[in-house]
Amino acid sequence: MRFAGKIAVVTGAASGIGKAAVLKLAGEGAHVFAADIDEAGGRALAEQSNGKIDFVRCDVTVPADIEALMNTAAEKAGGIDIVFNNAAAGGDRAPIDEITPEGWDRTMDLVLKSVAMGIRYAAPHMKHRKGASIVNTASVAALGAGYSPTAYAVAKAGVLHLSKVAATDLAQYGIRVNAICPGFINTNIFTASLDVPGELKTQANAVIAQMSAQAQPVARGGQPEDIANAVAYLASEESSFMTGTHMLVDGGLTIGQRHAWDKETPGMFDALLAMEEAAKAGAAG
Repeated sequence: MRFAGKIAVVTGAASGIGKAAVLKLAGEGAHVFAADIDEAGGRALAEQSNGKIDFVRCDVTVPADIEALMNTAAEKAGGIDIVFNNAAAGGDRAPIDEITPEGWDRTMDLVLKSVAMGIRYAAPHMKHRKGASIVNTASVAALGAGYSPTAYAVAKAGVLHLSKVAATDLAQYGIRVNAICPGFINTNIFTASLDVPGELKTQANAVIAQMSAQAQPVARGGQPEDIANAVAYLASEESSFMTGTHMLVDGGLTIGQRHAWDKETPGMFDALLAMEEAAKAGAAG
């Protein structure tokens, strides 16, 4: 019960990594405010928690929603101890020579600005609270090319650097700020923006689950719980001497994707794009 008496806020909480983190924190004693635009998923999560989880609808591309989320948590619970800025999606997939200004801005708002505003509006409620900790979801895409579309990679690199500079800004108030860089984790983030019918997205998720077991040196797919465990560590007093840094939780992906040494194995992102193109060709035919 590392988080008994602690108040936590998690964005992107209705599914995937966010949901796993909510359940982990609540399971170890925290009162969690779970935020998402998925009202059905968020409310279902809260209803099964025996009062340990409150759902708050929040669109993280709207700063006023983030401010209201943090204010709600602080007013209801008396403050905030832990924030996990997790909500994001793949964003615009166009390469740099094709992306529109609007596509670029949408991706930055969702992936980077949302984290900045999460820190901004949570920090006043966290100052001088013992063990105050902010954890941000970055990505292996922040560390090198080839893991994601360009705009998403740049935004996640921004999250990584934001975590460093925010840690210096907030150290005077006893607030730690760190980031996590997940590798390929079996969630729906890879398929959410695919331009294919729903049933093909289900198939694509199955393909991801199969491919992810072969994508990196650790011979299994990454699970949301792998990231939730890292979140819990960074949110706890066990990591009290860590701030302004990041944890890489990728199964060894960044030391070499399988297709780097096995030419018969395509890159996961390339495989998803091929699936999308095949679906479009089928629809046109």
